[in-house]
Amino acid sequence: MVACLATAACGQAAKVYDESLDAMAQIKAAVVEAQESGRYVMCQVGGNWCPWCLRFSEFARTDSVIAPLMAENYVYIHVNYSKAHKNLEAMRYLGNPGRFGYPAFVVLNEKGEPIHIQESESLEEGKGYSRKRVEKFLRLWSRKAVEAEIK
Repeated sequence: MVACLATAACGQAAKVYDESLDAMAQIKAAVVEAQESGRYVMCQVGGNWCPWCLRFSEFARTDSVIAPLMAENYVYIHVNYSKAHKNLEAMRYLGNPGRFGYPAFVVLNEKGEPIHIQESESLEEGKGYSRKRVEKFLRLWSRKAVEAEIK
């Protein structure tokens, strides 16, 4: 993955989506990692063209509550969708998440099956993301929560 941190000096936006990746191969590799680590996969679908996608990526990587929650519960990947690189096979596999707008978040279980698609709007707050709402989403769709025994 290519990461360019935005700075005032270089004036470049962060690039978190690697347009050269085969999205299905990326998803399959993430599922293997998730199986080995006991986590689920969190696919953030969008592109470097999407300011909300970049905002969430930064938030998920740097927020003191969200970053460790993501690392503990998910293999977090950025699945690129753009006019030039549509990754149509992956979009079909993930349940056409673009219908919800971008970014869209698709949670895959340990078998690689999509179990939830989350739109972004309900997680937003002002010009960023609500820690409380994102934390709730991440906790509710973690493997531990989904597979909890019903008593």
